[in-house]
Amino acid sequence: MTNKVWFQSGVAIIMTLVIIFMVTKVDYVFKPFITIFATIALPLLLAAVLYYITIPIQEFLERHKSPRWLSIIASLLMIVIVVTVLSISVIPIVSEQVHNLVTRAPLLQREATSVVNQLMAQRDRLPFEVNIEEITDKIVNFGSTIFTGIISNAFKIIMNTVSVAISLVLIPFFYIFMLKDHERLVPMITMPFTGRLKLFLLDALKDIDLTLRAFIQGQMLVSSILCIILYIGYLAIGLDYALLLAIFALFMNVVPFVGPWVAFLPAGILALIQDPMMFVWVSLITLGAQQLESHVITPNVMGNRLQMHPLTVITIVLAAGNIAGFIGILVAIPTYAVIKSIIQNIWRYRRDLSDTFTSDVPEKRIIK
Repeated sequence: MTNKVWFQSGVAIIMTLVIIFMVTKVDYVFKPFITIFATIALPLLLAAVLYYITIPIQEFLERHKSPRWLSIIASLLMIVIVVTVLSISVIPIVSEQVHNLVTRAPLLQREATSVVNQLMAQRDRLPFEVNIEEITDKIVNFGSTIFTGIISNAFKIIMNTVSVAISLVLIPFFYIFMLKDHERLVPMITMPFTGRLKLFLLDALKDIDLTLRAFIQGQMLVSSILCIILYIGYLAIGLDYALLLAIFALFMNVVPFVGPWVAFLPAGILALIQDPMMFVWVSLITLGAQQLESHVITPNVMGNRLQMHPLTVITIVLAAGNIAGFIGILVAIPTYAVIKSIIQNIWRYRRDLSDTFTSDVPEKRIIK
């Protein structure tokens, strides 16, 4: 019985749970390490995003015999150029639109109330009963709760913003070291191991790298293309705050399947307040952009490398949002993809793990 896969898997699960339980009993030992990790997690994550975005430039230059220092400078220069162009052309427009949106907030609220009143006046024509007062009260209470929470935690938000700004200083250092020494990471991690365990770690780390590269590069490119399409469409129909809404869609579309629907909500609300017919146009533009993205852009940019079912994505995003808020939503999908790659490698090597330290890996399989 001890040789059965189900028995060995059950023992492994029980041992893992016991280890987790024991760790929670001595959490004070790990608290300094958790604090250190929490401090560097955000700059490390952002540096990794920049690394995966710009690594094709470095690889292209080095394939054409450019030295490492020149490829690093070229990558940094590209980032500086992009930030400078955005600062000159995009940020002033976004700032103006944000200022106008804040200034017009009371007027937009009155117009939204007027739209709700019109809907309430027409509710008798609906074939089913709709309690619009209750829905409106819930929306108002929800908005009031958020606003009160922001005001009451204003000092905390400011302190957290300062803390985040200080930690962002670490991003260039992490980013440069990733560009400079990224080939040394895998050998450094696998150096203490031998045999099939080393082969397993090599394949797992390679799959993780390919997964993160596919997700970050693919999603950023797809989201950027979709942002441009939506901006052109919103601009063509004369929608207010077109650039602001398109940039919001850029960030939301990083989350597959769910993000586009979240990005549509503010655009639809503002369009409905501006002109009911505008809402129809925004819906058509959004639908057309999503169909183009789903059937043309994403298949050609990302293919099926991530292989995630929409229901799985929705479940993970909802769970991550409840656990860690907006940051959790952003990191949920790549985290799931990494865990999935690890589990797939464990499953592939499960029959060889019993003799991981007894056989050697051929030198040609080891990544230098």
